[in-house]
Amino acid sequence: MIKTSAIHKQSFQMHMFLFKTSAHDRGSTGCRPTAGLAVAALTVLLLHGICPTHLHANSSQHPNIVFVLADDLGYGDIGCYNPDSNIPTPHLDRLASQGIRFTDAHSPCTVCTPTRYSLMTGQMAFRIPNGGRVFSGAGGPSLIADDRLTLPELLQHNGYTTACFGKWHIGLTFFDHSGMPIHDGGPDAVNRIDYSRRIKGGPIDHGFDRFFGTACCPTTDWLYAFIDGDRIPVPPVEKLDRSTLPQHPYSNDNRPGMVAPDFDLEEVDIQFLQKSQRFLERHVQETPDKPFFLLHSTQAVHLPSFPGDQFKGKTDSGPHGDFIFELDYVVGELMKTLDSLGIADNTVVMFSSDNGPEVPTVYHMRHDHNHDGARPWRGVKRDNWEGGHRVPLLVRWPGHIAANTTSDQLTSLTDVFATVADIVGATIPNSAAEDSFSLLPELLGQQGSQPIRPYLLQQGFGGKKYLAIRQGKWMYLAHQGSGGNNYAKHKLLQEYQLPNNAPQAPGQLYDLESDPGETRNLYHEYPAIVNKLQQQLDSTLESGRSAPPRQPNRRR
Repeated sequence: MIKTSAIHKQSFQMHMFLFKTSAHDRGSTGCRPTAGLAVAALTVLLLHGICPTHLHANSSQHPNIVFVLADDLGYGDIGCYNPDSNIPTPHLDRLASQGIRFTDAHSPCTVCTPTRYSLMTGQMAFRIPNGGRVFSGAGGPSLIADDRLTLPELLQHNGYTTACFGKWHIGLTFFDHSGMPIHDGGPDAVNRIDYSRRIKGGPIDHGFDRFFGTACCPTTDWLYAFIDGDRIPVPPVEKLDRSTLPQHPYSNDNRPGMVAPDFDLEEVDIQFLQKSQRFLERHVQETPDKPFFLLHSTQAVHLPSFPGDQFKGKTDSGPHGDFIFELDYVVGELMKTLDSLGIADNTVVMFSSDNGPEVPTVYHMRHDHNHDGARPWRGVKRDNWEGGHRVPLLVRWPGHIAANTTSDQLTSLTDVFATVADIVGATIPNSAAEDSFSLLPELLGQQGSQPIRPYLLQQGFGGKKYLAIRQGKWMYLAHQGSGGNNYAKHKLLQEYQLPNNAPQAPGQLYDLESDPGETRNLYHEYPAIVNKLQQQLDSTLESGRSAPPRQPNRRR
């Protein structure tokens, strides 16, 4: 069913060295290296007796891959996960009915930046310096090290064209007029940016051939401007006038930063959609025999909830309900584009979210519209309780994944890396994707009742200070409190604070089978379970991985 071919380690290392070296010679359009560089790279590879797999493999047999990553979308925000949802999501529900729906999937972290790092690398972000950071403005540098293999790089090596449209938010480097790097997330740093200079460390430097989007959160930042490739072609020229924007309980999250004249805060998701659609159309027209990887990273449904004009008032659940409805529309339009181009049957479509729903969203949607985006879990974004990281995960692959199936396999978005590598038959070097397990056997209905991964790691808001581990029914938080929000001090969360039956316990242990709401801390009742999980956590910190060792690295 799937053509497989192993990547020779030496070939891979040489290819990646040449690819990264040539990355700095690319223009603002984010094009691949010039023909001269490509010929030089091929010559060196051939002199070493190495033939890259994409030069002899029939790449047309590899499926296209589309990953749609929503922002702050909760487990209970879409109908196929929440029968009591008051927001229509017909396209996401249809996607679920056409493929597999995972009910125990998790974002690697409870906030966006570390999750996005882990999705791109298959490695938990707490393992790297500053792996708990969330960037804003001109903050950086990229969390992804220069020598770290990314998912799009792996796919490039296997003959894929790669593109990312939307929010990046893994860090990058702007430069000032003297050529010095700016790694400052504050408002003043934006005014120091020299927009004539190339941006370093963004998607173009980490495996994407094309990029159009934003450095950080599109409508919650000090920098409201679009990056095209590795430059901002239309720089910000004035301070954002927030008085011209909608005013409601879901509109209070955007900073008064600098805005570019072509940046419409209420239509960014439609712009991202149009960019993705144009990429798909041009790719099919110009290189129909070459597979592609498209990462479509939405603004929706991160606060502020600014649905586009055509979606305002389309639901009975207020602006945020309209915003979720717009997200569903975006997914539907992407699937419609795949259908119209005749490539849907050879395209893997994945959909998920970077963490759970935001605090004001959950509070006001519960009170005003009887809708619970965190349902049925305890916690919200930033919390290490289930509501902070249990997320939707939908996968469709016609002819390979049985329609309308459900999986309770424990999985993380770190697993996307190994799954995609398995799909295209690529060998992952031992120095990459240390926390990634392949879901392919489960997708194909071949896994049975055996668990794919022995345990799951979770990262709260703040890096190594707030870690958790899940094994079977047991969830162990190696810290007190939520690992994110302060329920005692946050006025919107105080009513959701639960009694603490073990206030002296240094950690928390929950039985998710008998207590899915994590209401009773069993830390003192099951010390052997606590010790076992703490030792497992210590072991994975020491070893630097949770996935088993892969093929040994070979010397050049």
